[in-house]
Amino acid sequence: MAAGGYSDLREKLKSMTPHRDDHKTAFVDGTSNGSGKGRKRKYRESDEDDYEHSDDNAELREQEARRVSSSILQKNIFTPEECVLIEEKIDDVVAKGEAGLYREHTVDRAPLRNKYFFGEGYTYGAQLEKRGPGQERLYPKGEVDEIPSWVDELVIKRLVSNGVIPEGFVNSAVINDYQPGGCIVSHVDPLHIFARPIVSVSFFSDSALCFGCRFQFKPIRVSEPVFVLPVRRGSVTVLSGYAADDITHCIRPQDIKERRAVIILRKTRPDAPRLDSDSPLNSSPAEKPAPLKSKRSYRKAEPDAAHRPRVLEMDKEENRHPSLSRQRRHSVGSENWRRGQDYDKHRESSGRKVKMRRH
Repeated sequence: MAAGGYSDLREKLKSMTPHRDDHKTAFVDGTSNGSGKGRKRKYRESDEDDYEHSDDNAELREQEARRVSSSILQKNIFTPEECVLIEEKIDDVVAKGEAGLYREHTVDRAPLRNKYFFGEGYTYGAQLEKRGPGQERLYPKGEVDEIPSWVDELVIKRLVSNGVIPEGFVNSAVINDYQPGGCIVSHVDPLHIFARPIVSVSFFSDSALCFGCRFQFKPIRVSEPVFVLPVRRGSVTVLSGYAADDITHCIRPQDIKERRAVIILRKTRPDAPRLDSDSPLNSSPAEKPAPLKSKRSYRKAEPDAAHRPRVLEMDKEENRHPSLSRQRRHSVGSENWRRGQDYDKHRESSGRKVKMRRH
């Protein structure tokens, strides 16, 4: 037996540095006494952050996924023939935007994703003078083009007749046009800007809406979603309650394999804040911008293009708005509908904080 009563040198070293075992136990179990349950498996999402998975965590994620799923409604309303007609109208919108025929704040361009605001537009992301959730502002009335008549006739009236939304609900329509590999980062539609529910209709191709992801960049990476919702061409998706307010949603690059467009229909809250008419973000150039060059065909792309790691250029302020970088750079289900309309009560009773990203 060795000096000090130890027959194994490793036992002696262990007795001299007990804090190492304590640290290891605390790191794996999240406690100092190692009382955590379930088999642990750690994975690394970045050089800075460590995330833990356990049986307990998996159960919590399943519970959260059920909460998300229970507050989503999906309907297949539009036939393939109706989709073709609406998609032709979306192509007309893109052509007018490229010809510079819309007001300045109607079109928001980013690599692999363009937005077209109608009825109401708002500042977000790199456009904000002060960053962070709750800082978004509506533009003054008249700063974006009116909702096209075809959106009302072909889309909104169909949703009203199918009981998805009440007549007169929509005053904001946004068309998001994605190229293969495009995305939109995790976010919650601004609670102080938009009433609930949030309604979207998908066109051109199938895709997926993911909930509870974290984005990292250079190259772009997306963590495992809490819940993945397939969205088919011609399908209508309605978010209210938990799915709309208490967890972020996003579109991942790998889920856009072909061109995809979505029409988002919302109602602005009557007390939503607006920019002052003399705000620097609201200044308009003296002349219309020159017509933009035509883009490459957006029907197809190389098969693996959507999966290649790349820098998310939409994260760069100068590519979103160069001029701004110089300045400062009848039934959704009555329960879900009431929950969407009763926003203030819901927020008072909810103790969950949501990390919202720009979008």
